[in-house]
Amino acid sequence: MSGSSALYDIPGPKALARHRLYAWITTAVLAALVGLIVWKLVDTGQFAAVKWRPFEYEGIQRLLLRGLGNTLKAFGWAAALSLVFGAVFAAGRLSDHRVVRWFSTLVVEFFRAMPLLVMIFFIFIALKLEPMTALVIGLTLYNGSVLAEVFRSGVNAVPRGQGEAAFALGMRKTQVMAQVLVPQAARAMLPAIVSQLVVALKDTSLGYLITYEEFLYAGKLIATNLDYDLPFIPVVMVIAPIYIGMCMLLSWFANWLAGRERRSPKVKDTPVTVDTPQEI
Repeated sequence: MSGSSALYDIPGPKALARHRLYAWITTAVLAALVGLIVWKLVDTGQFAAVKWRPFEYEGIQRLLLRGLGNTLKAFGWAAALSLVFGAVFAAGRLSDHRVVRWFSTLVVEFFRAMPLLVMIFFIFIALKLEPMTALVIGLTLYNGSVLAEVFRSGVNAVPRGQGEAAFALGMRKTQVMAQVLVPQAARAMLPAIVSQLVVALKDTSLGYLITYEEFLYAGKLIATNLDYDLPFIPVVMVIAPIYIGMCMLLSWFANWLAGRERRSPKVKDTPVTVDTPQEI
């Protein structure tokens, strides 16, 4: 069999040399850009000791840790409630009852279209709720609505023959959903679910606008402190990698979970068992 196909030709020596040249040029440009950014930070005094001194104090460290804990607490509640909200309203949108289906569609489309910041402000000001409660409810309504569409699309993506075969064996709709459709759709839905949870994690930073003392709010208190010469850039350089690390950790956990599911003998080898009626 030849080493090429109609869609892709394996590059020859000249093409490989050209690709290596492009790679070196791209690397050099990126290195120059990073060097320029670092030089500008040094030139504007962003690495001066006075701007980094706040992070040496125990009170500042406790403030950041408390803010990080509040961020994770809000995210944990919002993630769990969003998954439940999404599952419930996805089931509603897949319901055979027209009223349930219409109501679920109205709820999902409304909260999916509503700007998250407007929703959080409305819940906080109009309903007079605590900042964390308002933040969690807003995140749940928005992200849960998006996840409802993810779940519905994932279930609908399973070949129709799977559900029809299960119904032919005498399974009820709840059994078909729980034992046949959802397990097959879960793998396809996992990347989209994780992406939306990463969005929810980053959106917890909106809590600082309603005075919720999360991670970004703690950073804002430090960055606007005149006693430390307004260390805005150092605060960003401390907070941003932590946010990025949490998102990468969430993605890694999802990949690990997907890999474990693929290796599970229960997923590969265990057939679906159903109760068939006995002949009389």
